[in-house]
Amino acid sequence: MYMFKYILKRLGLMLMCFSIIMLMCFVLVKLLPFNVTAGVGQDKTRLYFQLVDRGYIENLVYDRSGNIVGYDEVPIMRQLWLYLTRIFQDGDFGIGIKMSAYRNKPVVDVFVRHLPPTILINIYSSLIGVPIGLALGIFAALKKNKWQDHVISTGVIVLISVPSIVYALLILYFLCFKFDIFPQRMMSGTDYLSWGMFKSMMPAVLSLCLGSIAGYARYTRAELTEVLTSDFMLLARTKGLTRGQATLRHALRNGMVPIFPSIISEFISVLSGSLIIEQMFSIPGVGGLYLESIRALDYDFFMFLSGFYCLVGLLAGIVVDISYGIIDPRIRMGAR
Repeated sequence: MYMFKYILKRLGLMLMCFSIIMLMCFVLVKLLPFNVTAGVGQDKTRLYFQLVDRGYIENLVYDRSGNIVGYDEVPIMRQLWLYLTRIFQDGDFGIGIKMSAYRNKPVVDVFVRHLPPTILINIYSSLIGVPIGLALGIFAALKKNKWQDHVISTGVIVLISVPSIVYALLILYFLCFKFDIFPQRMMSGTDYLSWGMFKSMMPAVLSLCLGSIAGYARYTRAELTEVLTSDFMLLARTKGLTRGQATLRHALRNGMVPIFPSIISEFISVLSGSLIIEQMFSIPGVGGLYLESIRALDYDFFMFLSGFYCLVGLLAGIVVDISYGIIDPRIRMGAR
């Protein structure tokens, strides 16, 4: 019962926080200057009428030749009302207006088409980073203050201190250009589970997972080192368990309690940190689409993708908190 009330409370706070953030995003992006520009082969007059239909502008002004020379912007609060009405009544999250590649295309359809590469490179980076990071952290904790521990700790400090974009540049130069192990760009197409596609994703995956490996190793070493010096470990040894048995049965189980929830939060941080990496390795994912929508001020794309990243982050926080109570029965969320 306590857990149920806690989850309801967190969901309510999440919705309130999500609403506030999205309201701020909508108002701030609408305060920016709005320029109507037509692409190559696009009828500018038709674009004006489309913007009127979407509720962006009104009161078009014509010259003597019938050309549109001016307009008034719809007040922000009315634009917000029209935007929410389209979402809740028609399920219409908008269409592309300014980005030439996505003009008149539904935002949701474009998002679904770009989502698989983003999800895959983050899943691959987690599948590589989690076991390697945990193994290095456990090994460093078992070899505390020995040369192995010093080597691992030094490498962890270096990896954490350097931004992932620097790793990306090094990987791009050495592995892709100098030694030609991986292609410099991701393969085109939608056969995401093929070997060629997987190989073309590896430069981006390696760029993302290096920082994750360092984070897991540092956190695991710190937690496990503390557990190994606990009184119950001494009691386990006095009961006749070997050092390996005591470590496997007791130390790892207790040390992993705060580590497993951090894996979820680390996945989310990698997901949000892949924006630049996707651009560098030409990954046709959500990150590149988001950055392009910001540059072009394509409002519908910007709002939908901002909501996606915001909602994923908020949900991850709730999942992490709840997982503590599931992993460790001693924790009861919401209990006094």
